[in-house]
Amino acid sequence: MVLPLRVLPLDTWVDPADAFVALFGGDPADVVWLDSGPEADTGHSYFGTGRTTMTSSVAAGTVTVDGVTGQGGVLDALRAELARATHPGPSGYPLGWWGRLGYEAGASAAGAPVSLDDGPVDAALLLVDRLVAFDHGARSVTVVAPDDADGHLWARRTAEALADADGAARAYAAAHPVPAASAHWRHDDAAYLAAIHACQVAIRDGDAYQLCLTNRAAARTDADPLAVHLRLRRASPAPHAGFLRIAEETLVSSSPEQFLRVDGDGRVRTRPIKGTRKRGATVAADVELRAELEASEKERAENVMIVDLMRNDLGRVSEVGSVAVSHLLAVESYAQVHQLVSTVEGRLRPGLGAVDAVAACFPAGSMTGAPKLSAMRILVRLEDGPRGAFAGCFGYFALDGTADLAMVIRSIHFSSGGAVIGAGGGITALSVPEEELEEVQVKAAALFEAAGLTPE
Repeated sequence: MVLPLRVLPLDTWVDPADAFVALFGGDPADVVWLDSGPEADTGHSYFGTGRTTMTSSVAAGTVTVDGVTGQGGVLDALRAELARATHPGPSGYPLGWWGRLGYEAGASAAGAPVSLDDGPVDAALLLVDRLVAFDHGARSVTVVAPDDADGHLWARRTAEALADADGAARAYAAAHPVPAASAHWRHDDAAYLAAIHACQVAIRDGDAYQLCLTNRAAARTDADPLAVHLRLRRASPAPHAGFLRIAEETLVSSSPEQFLRVDGDGRVRTRPIKGTRKRGATVAADVELRAELEASEKERAENVMIVDLMRNDLGRVSEVGSVAVSHLLAVESYAQVHQLVSTVEGRLRPGLGAVDAVAACFPAGSMTGAPKLSAMRILVRLEDGPRGAFAGCFGYFALDGTADLAMVIRSIHFSSGGAVIGAGGGITALSVPEEELEEVQVKAAALFEAAGLTPE
């Protein structure tokens, strides 16, 4: 990382979607857009780009950094890279490793059996040394780059491109219509209902308290991933959305769920989501469904189980007595669903950092069930195939020690001419199988529409 940094504030606000298209719409470079959504009036969105990538293969047991492949796991490699990287100083901008960690990368590191037939890339990260930051509250835009000749040139060209960005997203969407295609679910309705029944048998037998059973749909499609993201962010805005194009793969996400945030003082926070109701067709129906979610014994129990699991996970790396539940069973409403969200916080022990927090908590309990290891052993058998990017996490590990990672849910993974969508829900002893099946379909509906897909 080149030091110091050039920080260039712009004079006017630029819509992030227009800005991204103006900068990267016709550029195949690796880039990450951490997107707070079109309706955001607080927080930040970021674009980050760079030249160095890190990918991992669980099947091969290898990690490749900047074209050099070695044995090991992605979390160990990430910890080593962060330790040797040059700190950019108190810039306030999260330069560092941005990208995604797939479910199998976390499950295998936790000692669980995994399915390994999903291709070679289980994690993909980009070393970001230049970015564009959008402060939604202040309505300000800042360009950050290395303070050298290349960085100055990139910052100047970026500022020039953003000055003419108005309307770029609308024009891009019009020029890249999304073609129709059919998608095939791994488990049809009957098979998924049978898997729910098997989950409840395992719960009654005492092998788990809750199981997050998932399904996935796959399609061949020529859809442009950026056009799909622009459609998805309009139809399903979310506070932890993202567009990640790294190593010739793209993740499009409208994730509402924050997995982990680590602040500079070591404060760590997770916000698990468990408990879902679809939005109502009328105001009265919507209010009724929200109240039904708040009162549901099954949904509340499901959320509390995961809160207890995340308290335990955070407790493994936090100072004694620092782990607490700051919010329990709050209802948050999104375009398609109401959800129950809780917040668990702690403070990392001295000497531990963001990668240690992820190692203790990943995969997230909201995507496994409880107890975590037993749940993962049951689910790998019932799901009969890998989850891939779905149920993993994405975001950044900054060089200043901070991190912000979202769950890979409500997401589409594009790779090698194909698109994959995952969806699932928590199964408990009180689950009604037909309702759980409907929940999966509700969660996937906006993703199918954005990608132009219909189920076979």
